[in-house]
Amino acid sequence: MKKIIFASFLPTLLFFSGFVFTQQNNSLQASDVQAVSSVDLKRYAGKWFEISSYPNKAQKNCVGNTITTLTQKVEGYIAILNHCVTKNGTTQSTKTEAKVADKTTNAKFEMQSAPRNYWIIDLDPDYKYAAVADPKREYLWILSREPEINDTVYQNILRRVEKMGFNPGKLIKTPQKVEVIKGSVIEKQ
Repeated sequence: MKKIIFASFLPTLLFFSGFVFTQQNNSLQASDVQAVSSVDLKRYAGKWFEISSYPNKAQKNCVGNTITTLTQKVEGYIAILNHCVTKNGTTQSTKTEAKVADKTTNAKFEMQSAPRNYWIIDLDPDYKYAAVADPKREYLWILSREPEINDTVYQNILRRVEKMGFNPGKLIKTPQKVEVIKGSVIEKQ
């Protein structure tokens, strides 16, 4: 008798548990991702070391030494030069441009090379670190002006991006002292 009662309630239980799961996931909308309130593009320009990132197709061959250099161009545009060391020891470089999409804050960009938006979602007051992401949470980069970042600072960044619905567990740390010798990737000490 208990098996029959449980079996008759099982579909209802599964339906409501699916409803609750869907409601929890729907509560994290792109609107929960917030860009910082203001960015001085002159201060933001320059060299940034990638500390960690979500895996992505554009960087699938990168094994380390990933650096982004931003240059302010004509009003409302920045040039982006990314380079990294690949598995075979070569340097992979990509150039693109981004247009400032929100001129009030200068914190939201439209990429010229892909139909994608990037937002600066965390920024040190002294421009020592930044977190850059897309509002759909498919991409996330933690950047620093130095090749390494203090672990306490890094953990605090992770807490803040997690509150916006990002999964810190998806971030892959980016080594910045990589050498490739005879096809082997070695991180210098």
